[in-house]
Amino acid sequence: MKEISKLMDYRSDVRVVDATLRDGGLVNDFYFTDEFVKDLYRANVKAGVDYMEFGYKASKEMFDENKFGKWKFCSDDDIRAIVGDNDTGLKLAVMADVGRCDYKTDIVNQSESPIDLIRVATYLNTIPTAVDMIEDAAKKGYEVSCNIMAISNAQESDLAVALDLLGKSPADVFYIVDSYGSLYPEQIARIADVYMNFAAKYGKKVGIHAHNNQQLAFANTIEAVGDGVDWLDGTYAGMGRGAGNCAMELLIGFLRNPKYNIAPVFRFIEKHITKLKEDHVVWGYDLQYLMTGLLNQHPRTAISFTKENRQDYFEFYKELIEQD
Repeated sequence: MKEISKLMDYRSDVRVVDATLRDGGLVNDFYFTDEFVKDLYRANVKAGVDYMEFGYKASKEMFDENKFGKWKFCSDDDIRAIVGDNDTGLKLAVMADVGRCDYKTDIVNQSESPIDLIRVATYLNTIPTAVDMIEDAAKKGYEVSCNIMAISNAQESDLAVALDLLGKSPADVFYIVDSYGSLYPEQIARIADVYMNFAAKYGKKVGIHAHNNQQLAFANTIEAVGDGVDWLDGTYAGMGRGAGNCAMELLIGFLRNPKYNIAPVFRFIEKHITKLKEDHVVWGYDLQYLMTGLLNQHPRTAISFTKENRQDYFEFYKELIEQD
């Protein structure tokens, strides 16, 4: 049983990361207005959020700039246009996806950039490249975290090897990522124990990025908090790919740390998120995402189901179990 102090008290080591622009950008191809981004930045500052993830450092050789908003690519100049000198306590992050980022050329020295943290995203089979990216970012002066995606499909022995390799790298944080929204709190507890053991061995921190296919993103995040996980991802109104993520308003409301303030979160949601939904930008829990979560499948089929405005849920379920 968890010690009540781990849930009722606050830990000074906890860090809240806002992933609204990055994960939310997967919903609308990163077409956010500058007003939206500036207001989100200001809301994060006022709410006491520790890191704001602006989006991806995607390769312009692989992705057509005409088909995505600028936060798919996160140029330093575009970030500066929003934050200026960022004379605040809020740190700035971007995600560099293994195989989709020209990291050696597109990520410059940190002394020349407004970015503080590079979040490397990888699958288990691309860990060697992830380690090279981590080493490159660390040499350039950045804080670095590593998101190991789709761990619900991982063998524990493979995960242990990956964590050992990452432990020997300059990565500051290992992330538990429930990419398919298929994990339950009991599983998070066991996985967190594995991560925490390697983190203790190598002097690292552990984070969690949860998806809401089974309406467990918040539950899994607070389970992880009780297990000693310090870095916590959230998005405003849970905005994110498919079923979305752990909602920032739930997370800030749960944390007892007096540095966090939930009022700016509500103000931002009222002004901007409500309008997105009125404009038919769609994310959040629905049956099709529950199904892929239950079956531990990537939500791409459920996303297509949603875009096609299908409502034949039973037929879709049959399609899923036939390919499972």
